Amino acid sequence: MNSLYRMIAIAALVLGALQANAQIEVGGLKAVAGERVTGFIDITDNGDGGSRVPVSIIQGRSNGPTLALVAGTHGYEYAPVIGLQKAARLIDPAMLSGTVIIVHVANMPSFLGRTIYYSPVDGENMNRVYPGKADGTVSERIAHAITTQVIEQADYLVDMHSGDGNEDLRPYIYMPVTGNAEMDAKIKGMALAFGLDHIVIDRRENLPADASRFTDMTGLTRGIPSMTTEAGRVGSTAPELVRKNAEGVMNLLRHLKMLPGNEKPPQPTVWLGDFTVITSPADGIFAARVKGGYTVAKDGVLGELVDYFGEPIATIRAPYAGMVNYVIATPPMRKGEPVAMVSKIVEGE
Repeated sequence: MNSLYRMIAIAALVLGALQANAQIEVGGLKAVAGERVTGFIDITDNGDGGSRVPVSIIQGRSNGPTLALVAGTHGYEYAPVIGLQKAARLIDPAMLSGTVIIVHVANMPSFLGRTIYYSPVDGENMNRVYPGKADGTVSERIAHAITTQVIEQADYLVDMHSGDGNEDLRPYIYMPVTGNAEMDAKIKGMALAFGLDHIVIDRRENLPADASRFTDMTGLTRGIPSMTTEAGRVGSTAPELVRKNAEGVMNLLRHLKMLPGNEKPPQPTVWLGDFTVITSPADGIFAARVKGGYTVAKDGVLGELVDYFGEPIATIRAPYAGMVNYVIATPPMRKGEPVAMVSKIVEGE
């Protein structure tokens, strides 16, 4: 009799596990076990036109974690957008354990407006307004919807970026370090599994949950292992850049045991730290003298800034010896905007 009770108890536990991910809802879009659905989170028009956020939910047949993938926070960063389309088609719900929520294009006003950094509607950088506001600008309302309907349902989060339309970027990952050993181990595992061979050790100060600013920080402040990928350059949709994004997602799913099969082992990694974003001292016309991925000496020339008549304004130099993560590759330059990002190479990580 005890054996029978034990078998019944085990069966109940298994059934409960299988039913735990039985249905998930995002923006009124519902998916049940073994189902793939697509649709939109509708952002109410508050006199600014509102927006729509295209979302896919892939619900596995078996229980498992929920992974949220967000692309298109900056509308000119195309490689992750196309990469997530490819990954979504590769994920078989019948083989999946858990749930994948894909935000295909977070910032539709910027995407359709072909703008870098900022929304053409409200002038906001959406990756600076999290967790957003239900009654704020359109960027804030989108961020609020993604926070409450996507991020807060996730167990893991990846914010997927690339070099914006003006950035020559060498692919890398921002790997946050929170000081929580368990969470940091999970984030490091995610970063290595994604497979970009340059990883920036991100020791930014932890921000409060109600003023998290960044997509990944919004996850971190809610106890969710999170990271940001950067795979693409100057708005390119070159096949190898799209592939980096799609393959990174698939290997991450294997790493998280959400898909069967062995994850590809980590490749040799260049660890980077103490990153510095160098900003422009004035409006003008910029000419880069380096490319993303170049190494530079301390005070090495990153580029030259001139006025609209070609007269010199400033020579932009590296603050220390290191690697150029990205540099602005197009001429227009506004005061205070990024010119380049440089990181120190960290030995022995």
